Amino acid sequence: MDNSISYILCHFATLGPIGRKLPAPGTAGSIVAIFAGYILHPIGWLPFLLLTLAVSFLGVIAADNYSKTTNTHDSGKIIIDEVVGQWITLLFIPYDVMYFIGALFLFRFFDITKIWPVSWAERLNGGVGIVADDLVAGLMAGIILFFFCNWRDIGLG
Repeated sequence: MDNSISYILCHFATLGPIGRKLPAPGTAGSIVAIFAGYILHPIGWLPFLLLTLAVSFLGVIAADNYSKTTNTHDSGKIIIDEVVGQWITLLFIPYDVMYFIGALFLFRFFDITKIWPVSWAERLNGGVGIVADDLVAGLMAGIILFFFCNWRDIGLG
């Protein structure tokens, strides 16, 4: 791969200095994702979903490139996966600060504890596995928040 493309992909994977310089880079990446998501959420569900899918696709490529370039696997410095996992969670919730805070904590819980099926997704190879576990953690957090937010409407209360 061209060195300049590899360089750009490495910076995309780590969100520049955020993943490489800050303590607790996964949490830092999730916080960045929450703030970016709060700005982007109003564009609508479908555009936000399409953006999340595009960043996920590029994130797989970038994470795989970073792993090969640095000879590591799922380095803590790779945090683009936190962004897409956190954004998956945001697809399920209303535009409300309290839900965004809940999304941050619930996503981080699933991402850190690696409860099944997150642990299963993490075993996938290369950039796919690096990103997939966060997508699954985000999906689990999003579904829980969706039910919490809509429990009266779906006949649970």
